[in-house]
Amino acid sequence: MYHFFYQYNPHGATWGNGNLSWGHSVSVDLINWTALDTALNPDSPFDANGCWSGSATILPDGHPAMLYTGIDSAGNQVQNVAFPKNASDPLLREWVKPDYNPVIPLPKDVVHDNFRDPSTAWRGRDGLWRVAIAAKVNVSVGSTLVYRSKDFRRWERNAAPLYESSATGMVECPDLFPVAEPGAQDGLNCVPSNGAARHVLKLSVMATTQDYYVVGRYNDTADTFEAADADNDSRTWRRLDYGHVYASKSFFDARKNRRVLWGWANESDTEADYVARGWSGVQTVPRKIWLDSSGKQLLQWPIKEIEMLRKKKVGLLGTEINSGGLNEIIGVAGSQADVEVVFKIPTLEGAENIEPNELLDPQKLCGMKGASMSGGIGPFGLLVLASGDLQEHTSVFFRVFKHGDKYKVLMCTDLTRSTTRADVYKPSYGGFVDMDIKNTNSISLRTLIDHSVVESFGGGGRACITARVYPEHMAMSKSHMYMFNNGTAAVKVSKLEAWDMATANVNVAGDG
Repeated sequence: MYHFFYQYNPHGATWGNGNLSWGHSVSVDLINWTALDTALNPDSPFDANGCWSGSATILPDGHPAMLYTGIDSAGNQVQNVAFPKNASDPLLREWVKPDYNPVIPLPKDVVHDNFRDPSTAWRGRDGLWRVAIAAKVNVSVGSTLVYRSKDFRRWERNAAPLYESSATGMVECPDLFPVAEPGAQDGLNCVPSNGAARHVLKLSVMATTQDYYVVGRYNDTADTFEAADADNDSRTWRRLDYGHVYASKSFFDARKNRRVLWGWANESDTEADYVARGWSGVQTVPRKIWLDSSGKQLLQWPIKEIEMLRKKKVGLLGTEINSGGLNEIIGVAGSQADVEVVFKIPTLEGAENIEPNELLDPQKLCGMKGASMSGGIGPFGLLVLASGDLQEHTSVFFRVFKHGDKYKVLMCTDLTRSTTRADVYKPSYGGFVDMDIKNTNSISLRTLIDHSVVESFGGGGRACITARVYPEHMAMSKSHMYMFNNGTAAVKVSKLEAWDMATANVNVAGDG
């Protein structure tokens, strides 16, 4: 049984004033979910103003323990522990918060509201537990602190932080985990390390509301982390997702020997709209993550189980899309679909030159050179959630640039024409795909479309972009999908497969 715990306000669609609880859903396949009663509620002095983020740790006896941030009656962020009331209950429906909470009080050098988000704990070779906690130390230093414990009750702070930077501001939701050797898709649990095993450190930067990660070495003697070929400003690290994802969290799935990433896609609609709906924010499709063959970046791919929802399939082979071409993908519903396509680029001649300063901000570059602006090689890709008259559409596309004697592949999701509504955030998202297009002469794109969410994976998961989309036409008519090419050079579609997707059962009321 998979258990998913999430921040939840039982009394409304917004964070609420002191109402924040832990929702709880269970699944046997990570796709279909059943909602249970709330697991943690703000009913104690140490969490009177809300039960906020935290993480599960499986103890040696096989039972889980929850470390979570509570905002106490004085408004301080403190770290608490909770255990299942009956560990033999497979649904883990009831949780007990010991009276000795908080187990980690607010440190003296941290402001009251800058101490939160304990990670999954791990054990070092000395047998002590460690946990990473986000904090802003001495007013301005964004930090990830490490605490050690023998018994999960008494915790002592390590002298050295796992991460610190005065440039980034507050960093949230730290995630530290080991990865298998480059190219191996197996996951690893949080195992002791002498600095030899590669680890990934992921941080969520509050100022940019983006998730960044870096590969490096973790030393469990000093409890320090050294990033490989990167500076200490986490905003310069690789992005997990170039779109609308924040506060992601991974776990080791021992059942399938893989590491799985959950992402949170918060709202870009108006607050009035989601208050009217009664909910806000969704989880992305769980992704399997592993280290690529270079050892420098993570690859991400939707978990295999999502394919259970595939229904009707359409396919194409060997189609060519000329300059200005627009080919509709007929036979698959546009509002709930899974599309995989491989674009073949016959020649790289004609690729536009790119200036060094343009490499610094791919999102800005996507805004300047959108889907409708003709280029040399590209833009080419998909138009999804499109109205029949194309007045509304979301474009997911690539564009190839030349930089010296090398080529850069830009991936974009352009929302500027995604809806005719004026009160919605409609940016262009973008990132560079770290790949050698000169060697492959082709690039793949997989896009999952699910009503208000569009998740795209470029180059086999080397770059990912998640978007929230709110088109008007979907209330009255069906959505369409197209392949397009607005570059001067033709591109070939060496393979296209698209599926209608069934509706998963997610927290259906009264499902037993």
